[in-house]
Amino acid sequence: MSTRAVALLRRPGQPQRPSLLELFFDLVFVFALNRVSHRLVEDLTERRAVVAEVGETLLLLLAFMVLWFVTAWVTDLYDPQRLRLQLLVYAAMLGAMMMAVAVPHAFGDRALAFAGAYVAVHIVRGLVIVPGLRGHEAQRRAAGVFLWFTISAVPWIAGAIVSDPARGLLWTLAIGIDFAALLLFYPAPWTRPIQREWPVLAEYISERYRQFFIIALGELILTTGSAYSDTSFREGGAAAAFGVAFVTNILLFRVYLFKAGQLLPEAIRASDEPARLTREAFLAHVLMVAGIVAVAVGYEIVIDHPFGHTETAWVLVVLGGPTLFLAGRALVEHAVFNRVSRSRIIGALVLVGAAPVMLPLPPLAAAVTAVVVLGAIATSDTIRAWGRPPERPYPPRLHH
Repeated sequence: MSTRAVALLRRPGQPQRPSLLELFFDLVFVFALNRVSHRLVEDLTERRAVVAEVGETLLLLLAFMVLWFVTAWVTDLYDPQRLRLQLLVYAAMLGAMMMAVAVPHAFGDRALAFAGAYVAVHIVRGLVIVPGLRGHEAQRRAAGVFLWFTISAVPWIAGAIVSDPARGLLWTLAIGIDFAALLLFYPAPWTRPIQREWPVLAEYISERYRQFFIIALGELILTTGSAYSDTSFREGGAAAAFGVAFVTNILLFRVYLFKAGQLLPEAIRASDEPARLTREAFLAHVLMVAGIVAVAVGYEIVIDHPFGHTETAWVLVVLGGPTLFLAGRALVEHAVFNRVSRSRIIGALVLVGAAPVMLPLPPLAAAVTAVVVLGAIATSDTIRAWGRPPERPYPPRLHH
């Protein structure tokens, strides 16, 4: 077995908590998520082709999420103290930064910059890690990852060269390949069709998920704070909307952290297939982060336009954002406890049912509705936990 390959992998007994390197990497994604949300705000307030523009922005957001998750898994599997791994993280930072800069015109004259940066991060990573694992069985796994990103690189680059609508179709295919391969653990002819060959450090990967969630909340603070700073402090409607946005941020944090968010590391550690549970947690955080980005978009619009006519698209982001968050939060709860609290289901149904009612009301009313629902869920969580013994994750289920 190659000594160089062994040196690249994490060693037993190494610290399982993320280092400053990973936190440094995350800083880029505050900017990236802010660029994505700002792009969507412009789409929704300038009366463009909303459905097409929202679809494009969602695609860009998913590309950032894939890049973040794969980088997090790389620093989970391999030793981040090695210079090669640190250089790969810096390269991923640069790629994410270039992608974020290109976001406003990613479907225009900066398409090649966005797609080229995304593809380059994944290809360079494979060209470094796969040869570095020569002689070790982990090379098969790394080669499978490299294979799928090589395949998806074709529609990414081809889509950047052609114009719409072909670009949108090719990029949808590309992100579909990336997500499908990720969820299937990058199968290849030379890899075993089992998930156990993907080792997971429960404490590490859970902490990285929580940090990504905090990044999204940070973006919500940045977006709403920036929007309010551009208004006159004498405007009562903007001040009320800013207050609602701040309370919403606190409630999102509390609802996320309650029980399942705290016990996710223990659940992964106790699972017979930790990689499967990690995948479920990834999907859950995709939904929650997308929901928070939508909340940031909606609340920026509400701060700028607290009263007056309410557009349908505005209601969809103001109420749809918390609904997506609750769906993701329910998925985390199901993964940890094998059940979903009724408060999450009822809250999501109330938000969906309230959407048509909000159309004749001012935008601020939709934001108040969202914060009331989230507040009711947080209160329900507190009441249910009062005087009860701490819950434990559901016993691991055997999958055949």
